[in-house]
Amino acid sequence: MAVSKGGTEHVDVLIVGAGISGVDAAYRLKTRCPDKSWLIVEARERIGGTWDLFRYPGVRSDSDIFTLGFPFRPWCDDQAIVGGEAIRDYVEDTAREFGILDKIRFGHKAARASWSSPETRWTVETNRGAFTCSFIYLATGYYDYDQGYRPTWPGEHSFKGRIVHPQFWPGDLDFAGKRVAVIGSGATAVTLVPALAETAAHVTMVQRSATYIVARPARDGFASILQRVMPRGLADPLIRWKNILLTIWLYGHARRKPEQVADWIREQARKALPAGYPVERDFSPAYNPWDQRLCLIPDGDLFAAMHSGKVSIVTGIIERFTPAGLRLETGEEIAADIIVTATGLIMKLAGGIALAVDGEPVNLPERMIYKGMMLSGVPNLFVSFGYANASWTLRSDLTARSVCRLLNYMAARDLAVCAPRHDDTVGRRPALDLSSGYVTRAEGLLPSQGDRAPWVVPQNYARDLAAMTFSRVDEALDFLSKAEGTHG
Repeated sequence: MAVSKGGTEHVDVLIVGAGISGVDAAYRLKTRCPDKSWLIVEARERIGGTWDLFRYPGVRSDSDIFTLGFPFRPWCDDQAIVGGEAIRDYVEDTAREFGILDKIRFGHKAARASWSSPETRWTVETNRGAFTCSFIYLATGYYDYDQGYRPTWPGEHSFKGRIVHPQFWPGDLDFAGKRVAVIGSGATAVTLVPALAETAAHVTMVQRSATYIVARPARDGFASILQRVMPRGLADPLIRWKNILLTIWLYGHARRKPEQVADWIREQARKALPAGYPVERDFSPAYNPWDQRLCLIPDGDLFAAMHSGKVSIVTGIIERFTPAGLRLETGEEIAADIIVTATGLIMKLAGGIALAVDGEPVNLPERMIYKGMMLSGVPNLFVSFGYANASWTLRSDLTARSVCRLLNYMAARDLAVCAPRHDDTVGRRPALDLSSGYVTRAEGLLPSQGDRAPWVVPQNYARDLAAMTFSRVDEALDFLSKAEGTHG
């Protein structure tokens, strides 16, 4: 339990963030490091992270819930692609069931975290007071909750309708019977468009360039069969591993034979769209599959909405807003009563917390990621970061288990401090191997990964699982015992 030291609440591990990663970390600490005290601080007033923040129509995961969900509390339905509110409820129910919910301090936004070598502890300052801890576990996600990416266009002030960003969807927005233009072609746009089309008069998706869009069933037939004929203890891991291995194979195949996969994706779109539709114009990106994340549409809902005539796609560059909608550089006019700027996220690692070690600010771009879970030269700090090509939880759960393995290793040897020791001969690579806009915009803001273990972060769960389970715990780490007292 938390104890007070000099009027400041102190725990062994302070988890920042109460989304899926934070709850997963708490569960792993509770079950694998029962001697450690911990708390979660969460800036929002509800649990769920992403799934509490995003409330736009149709919001859902673009990863299957069997790998996005907690491995210790598997999803018990055959619905594979799940809505945001259901995911948030699942996270909250899990936290309640395992005694985690009562240890979350809501409304506590962490602003600064300072490490003191003489005291071998972190001080974390929030808007509601400070905490001290031996270890920080940052489960803050990868983007800015306070603002989304929002470019501006000439003439916005002249538009007579309403302009909204999906990250801050207004609860009073009535789009029934209205003409809606959605600017964007990523995961948010392809989710929003068919949901809006259910009641809107017409929805136009305005994309600067095409995106690879893949349809898959919303329900998992394999899961449905196994859940009926097998005990859950056998069915759940088989369903999970089927989805893990399928994702690994599809990603690897796309990397080995990008032209073949691109042709297959386009052909599937051609079959789903009206005869003669110009697939090459609207569904043929200039990049290879998985240079950016693929967009998933459950049961082909976007294609179905286009077939019905309720949705159209326009590919081109916006010249300006007009009083009645948008004008493209080609001169084409798009009429709209509402314009939705589904233009993306702003990446922000560590939740924007200002980190310092012995008074020196930690400049993230100067650091290198160690085993995908720590930063070079930064003591007793863990970072939960997910995969770019698979469910976030797969990697974040590996991190949580690896952190527990390291904490138990340190406890058994009476060690108080650990910090990754960077080797200057290790080459630097971008942390994320994607060309997506939100990634390229963050160049120069994120730490790097290396060109060899333990500094490289493979986008492969099976390989990571083996490495994180069987590699040496003390690999490339510097330790100090409790008796030494300072970090050199």
